Amino acid sequence: MPEGDTVFRSAAALDRALTGHRLTLTDFRVPAFATLDLSGGTVVRTLSRGKHLITRIDHDRAWSLHTHLRMEGSWHVYADGDRWRRPGEQVRAVLGVEGRTAVGFSLGIVEVVPRHEEGALTAHLGPDLLGPDWDPDEAVARLLTQPDRPVGEALLDQRNLAGIGNMYMAELCFTSGLHPTTPVAQVRDLPRLVRRAHQMLEVNKRRAIQSTTGDLRQRERLWVYRRDRSPCRRCGTPVAVDMVGEPGRERAAYWCPSCQPAP
Repeated sequence: MPEGDTVFRSAAALDRALTGHRLTLTDFRVPAFATLDLSGGTVVRTLSRGKHLITRIDHDRAWSLHTHLRMEGSWHVYADGDRWRRPGEQVRAVLGVEGRTAVGFSLGIVEVVPRHEEGALTAHLGPDLLGPDWDPDEAVARLLTQPDRPVGEALLDQRNLAGIGNMYMAELCFTSGLHPTTPVAQVRDLPRLVRRAHQMLEVNKRRAIQSTTGDLRQRERLWVYRRDRSPCRRCGTPVAVDMVGEPGRERAAYWCPSCQPAP
């Protein structure tokens, strides 16, 4: 699943390509909005909220297009005449302006709501790690509402803080010396963990190559994520991987058994 910084970059790309331009084409390939035509409207802004994307469009009234990438989704911007890089059957939304087209592929959510209802779409989210509302104290307070919950699960819960996916969860636990199943109450310095989460996403939000080690080389960018059976960069112990989380919502977690002993 895309991380919060990936969604932030998608919002920035859509904002650069569309904002201030008149729509020459809209195509929403989901049943509920298949007949909705917002062509002629003007794109006001695209922004991210955690892992959600909001594109504001002024037409006959103020509208907000809400999209979510989920596991496989992505937005691409193409100049007129460019060949689309993913199959047409994966297209869920198209926004065209003069000279370019934004295409949303395999989007998990596509919905258009009146602007005044926009806030309700993301009201359940905790503080956005890359948003203007970022509040580390609030994030810590939300994490502590379930002190017995495994820290890996708690970090992934967007109601606590918005923007962390599997990769950042694994990297944060490693750099903090925490096994992903460590209860939140046993985390010695929870504010430091939250600050580090913000720092990681901030560092990566403007670059396409994510790195938590500071090394941008292909095999050196991450500490443990998707490095199962590879030697730990700190101690050489093979990195472990297992499914953790509530039944039906399990996620792959990666850790070093020596640097991150089980609680």
